[in-house]
Amino acid sequence: MIVLRFRTKEGMLRIEADPDGDFLLVLEQLATKIHTSSLQSLTLASSPSDQGHPANSMCGQTPNQMGLTNGHLFYAKYDPIDSEPSAPSTVAINAAGATVEIKDALSLPLKPKEFDVDIELSKEDGQIKRQRSSMCRHGDKGMCEYCSPLPPWDKDYRESHNIKHMSFHAHLRELNENTNNRNQSSSYIAPLTEPNYKIDLTCTNGHQPYPKGICSKCQPSPITLSQQKFRMVDHVEFASFDVLNQFIDAWRRTGIQRFGVMYGHYEKAPDVPLGIKAVVEAIYEPPQAGEADGITLLEWENEKQVDELAAELGLYQVGMTFTDLTDSGSGNGSVLCKRHKDSYFLSNLEILMAGRNQIRHPNPSQWSASGQYSSKFVTTVISGGLQGEIEPKSYMVSASAEALIKADMISGSTQPSEIMVNETTSRRYVPDISFSKINKYGLEVKTNAKPTFPVEFLLVSLTDSFPVEPQPMFSTNFPIENRESFGVLQDLGAARQYLNGGDGSRLADFHFLAYLAKTGILGANEWRALIKYIKNKDDRDYLELVESPGWMTFMTILEQSS
Repeated sequence: MIVLRFRTKEGMLRIEADPDGDFLLVLEQLATKIHTSSLQSLTLASSPSDQGHPANSMCGQTPNQMGLTNGHLFYAKYDPIDSEPSAPSTVAINAAGATVEIKDALSLPLKPKEFDVDIELSKEDGQIKRQRSSMCRHGDKGMCEYCSPLPPWDKDYRESHNIKHMSFHAHLRELNENTNNRNQSSSYIAPLTEPNYKIDLTCTNGHQPYPKGICSKCQPSPITLSQQKFRMVDHVEFASFDVLNQFIDAWRRTGIQRFGVMYGHYEKAPDVPLGIKAVVEAIYEPPQAGEADGITLLEWENEKQVDELAAELGLYQVGMTFTDLTDSGSGNGSVLCKRHKDSYFLSNLEILMAGRNQIRHPNPSQWSASGQYSSKFVTTVISGGLQGEIEPKSYMVSASAEALIKADMISGSTQPSEIMVNETTSRRYVPDISFSKINKYGLEVKTNAKPTFPVEFLLVSLTDSFPVEPQPMFSTNFPIENRESFGVLQDLGAARQYLNGGDGSRLADFHFLAYLAKTGILGANEWRALIKYIKNKDDRDYLELVESPGWMTFMTILEQSS
């Protein structure tokens, strides 16, 4: 064990850390010792003058990987808690998106700001309407068991319409029906509770803290895994074919794999009762080193800037995507099918990566006591289909998978389709874990998950498609970022060539906008006019932009670069 020091507004804090443990465990201890109105604002720096890095960006790394040694000093910066206390609270959300207990907190957490689609769906009754059938024996204004509306979680309806999982809001309605509508008490019970498999390292219930002592209060209960029956997002829709095709084109040119972050928004999915779809408007490619059989992600220095640009356009990170393509060698453009029911759909390491990204992007929810529940962050892998075609397949990991990752209970194994259960250590208690499945006789059987178990028990599949009548927000003609290794450059020459002779429609390219933001040439008012033009397509905003000093300066720089 090593000791890490944190200089905070509460004074110097010292926290023990496992050199090979997830830094998330350190942040969880720190979160219980500081007083802040927003733990998402926590940044850690190595010197007082350093801007530092968001604490949640360090999750998934170990102190050894970060080069931390015994006595390392961090300067913690965060928004202080309001001096005007209100009602008491016992929970908060830490920098990694996890819920932690805050002793003697002074203010209730505000009602979480949910996604617009959640607010919209919460106002709908969700009932599945049915027409009169030949079995009905009543008048036009009557109703019977053959035509009365079905609840959105109806299993027979899903099976008849080939819907594998119920939607999150249908699951929520079913839980609420059982939790509150049938509850004889007048008190409200939040229907959602995030699974928590961690041992309480601060418990002193008549014993010394773990590992010197343990009790039923701080010890996690035995875990039984089963395939999740609902999904947070039901469908992934790419705004146009070009959005995905331009991304795949990098592999076609070079034969190396590629990774991208998908920016878009969430909408109602009309084909699923109370369903949600992620609409992908752009794929941004962060710094990376690709190879024929894998990808190494490098430091993404301007992630915050790209996120802020997306937010101005009403977009946010909805998921990640990566290629896993191998040419079949037949010369007809077909690729090998490597992912199928007899191999795997996501490997164990990809499951862990998806889970960590979901933890980084928690889903705010008023229906959870913690103010959040699981995540809407999707993972799309682009690989070969059964007929040798290139196809995207989208997935998420379950809420149980997120909890296992938070508790550091699982890790990769040499078999891609199997995930390994970690051993108990002085910082991690692993209870009995089993998985439940239906055998060929239709009976539910439990099997011990140690030392490994199939990744399918952590996986949730989604559907994906392109719209019949695309109406994308962006074009995709400007050179894509971070492709310098194979001759694609984003520079002044590329910008001059791109804008030369074009009209205002060329501004509506996410990759161009990200490049322009990186130059820092336009001022706030000029950016405002640019964003308004892209969103509203009003020529007055375009004229305001092109006549502004910042845009004229940019044009002059482009002319001089020729």
